Amino acid sequence: MAEDRFDGWIAGVGAASGLRAVLGRWSRSPLGAFADVMVETAAGHRLLLAPNAEVAAYVAATYRFDEVRLVTVRVRVDGEWWHVAAGPLDLRFAVGGRPILGALMRAVPRPLATRPGWIGVADAAARLLLPGVRTVGTAGGGRRERYAALDMRRITAAAVAWEGRDQGPLAPVTPPVRFGFGSVPAAPSMTRVVTFVGESPDT
Repeated sequence: MAEDRFDGWIAGVGAASGLRAVLGRWSRSPLGAFADVMVETAAGHRLLLAPNAEVAAYVAATYRFDEVRLVTVRVRVDGEWWHVAAGPLDLRFAVGGRPILGALMRAVPRPLATRPGWIGVADAAARLLLPGVRTVGTAGGGRRERYAALDMRRITAAAVAWEGRDQGPLAPVTPPVRFGFGSVPAAPSMTRVVTFVGESPDT
């Protein structure tokens, strides 16, 4: 079965207000290099902030949102600090060291980590170690996803503004976000991933 391959980083950040944001920064994909942001507000409203109509259509067909907005998405990296400007969202976060899990991910050779069998093993481990996190599944849109996690870094600080209003200091990504079949880890973190997206066998 043919699959689309996305290579990049996923960062999950929570704010004290209850807003949670998930940044995807993709260096290689069928849609070219791009960044997009999924946001869930404290009230549970799920938004996709996409840089163009092609990305919006693809991502919205793979995940679930209450609203999709086309906005300019800019990502700037300055040392340990990442700055994301995406329409109503202004996000800055600092990337720290690796937790033990990140060191274990990094130790797995990439050819092995991206194999379907290994991703299945990782899915079973994720269910035990990271509640809400899955590496295999479907959001119900007719596409099935597999996530190969290659590395993980802690996010140690963040400043989040939504529609010009400060959302408070860094907080866990809780409750879990509801865009797809699984959430990012509750502990704010940035994960190096290769994501495979294909048609669900049930479609």
